[in-house]
Amino acid sequence: MRTMAAKRATVICPDCDRRETFDKLGRARSFIETHREEAGHDATWELHRLDAGVERAGREAGVCGRPECTTEDSPLYLSDR
Repeated sequence: MRTMAAKRATVICPDCDRRETFDKLGRARSFIETHREEAGHDATWELHRLDAGVERAGREAGVCGRPECTTEDSPLYLSDR
């Protein structure tokens, strides 16, 4: 029995109302680049799910930009100081 792959990203182009869903981030990224080259549009993506380790690393590094979201004692934390 074969199961459906989880949807990882949805690419949206507001210029042409196009919406595509992908099971692999690389395919979504490739679609964005191809669409930009061929149509001249700047499509964006919504990420549905990241592995727990990626989410944790982003949190610890403070990628959201808010001080309350960072873990300053993490080796991933980058201080402005």
